[in-house]
Amino acid sequence: MSGRAADDEAASAREAASARKAATTRKSTTARKPEPARKATPARKATPARKAAPAGKATPAKKATPAASAKKATPAKKATPAKKATPAAPAKKAPAGGKTTTSSTKKATPIKKAPPPRKQLVAPGKATAAVHAAPAKTVAKPAGDESRTALVRRARRINRELAEVYPYAHPELDFENPFQLVVATVLSAQTTDLRVNQTTPALFAKYPTPEDLAAADPEEVEEILRPTGFFRAKTKSVIGLSKALTEDFGGEVPGRLEDLVKLPGVGRKTAFVVLGNAFGRPGITVDTHFQRLVRRWRWTAETDPDKIEAAVGALFPKSDWTDLSHHVIWHGRRICHARKPACGACPIAPLCPAYGEGETDPEKARKLLKYEKGGLPGQRLNPPQSYLDAGGRPAPPLGAG
Repeated sequence: MSGRAADDEAASAREAASARKAATTRKSTTARKPEPARKATPARKATPARKAAPAGKATPAKKATPAASAKKATPAKKATPAKKATPAAPAKKAPAGGKTTTSSTKKATPIKKAPPPRKQLVAPGKATAAVHAAPAKTVAKPAGDESRTALVRRARRINRELAEVYPYAHPELDFENPFQLVVATVLSAQTTDLRVNQTTPALFAKYPTPEDLAAADPEEVEEILRPTGFFRAKTKSVIGLSKALTEDFGGEVPGRLEDLVKLPGVGRKTAFVVLGNAFGRPGITVDTHFQRLVRRWRWTAETDPDKIEAAVGALFPKSDWTDLSHHVIWHGRRICHARKPACGACPIAPLCPAYGEGETDPEKARKLLKYEKGGLPGQRLNPPQSYLDAGGRPAPPLGAG
């Protein structure tokens, strides 16, 4: 019996050993089963969410973790973010998987800020600018950074256009000689050429020469010049310049700028009117109309007459200066008024940066035109024939209405 007992104990020992080996193999297999989940992590590269679905099925293996020890279950803690990330997994655009979902959400945050769509909001601004420019579809406004070359070209084109509109432009003061022109120009200050033209016939009829006007009675001259306004100051000027002509220049009007500006009441503007129209010497006449228009056209931003003269003169050949002055002044008197410019009837609107400051409706703008452009008499009582041929009408004499 002792031999059998020994055999039985040996058999039981073998069975126990085999049971231990089986237990150890079971433990090893259970401990190794979570590892395939780690191997499943390469599903990160697989962007399609469908392939990542098996990772979701692998989650039931986490329920088997309670069979293992708590220490060995720690890898399951790393897998727990997958549970939190699973709500993000339903987003079709984000790939499934624990860590991959967090990176996708980080990349998705710039999309929430969406800076590109905000930049696209500028488009309506550009559209609004086009709306503001819509009335000027036929009006090419120059850019604020217009080059010098572009300015010169635009300025000269404006002058050419005005030459076609006013081919009969001339000084709008009646005169027969340089003496009459210099006196009439002095009297034109602070009044219209029309009023001067209605006044000078009586003055020159009584005092035809510088010597006659130099010896005139100031009170009699004042009475003649009363309609022009500031008649006392003007009387003093015309009598004074007549004396200077008689004493210093032999009764003749000098043909040099430096001599003309020495005469009482004569400045650069008056001198250039005389030089350009009585002696044929080019000059720029910077009167109130000229100043207003060259600033509207952005030829210059200067306000001082001498600086305006220099700035505008640099844009044109010297030979164009006199006619340029006539063109600009005529346009300012007939169309480009100070308060209500007739933009809708302006022939140079496509070149004008100030288009739209005045009336743009063509019908309403035509009602703002003056003199021959509006079918009205001009300013000269004795205009040149070219003006009459173009449809111009002479001005009525003083007191005729």
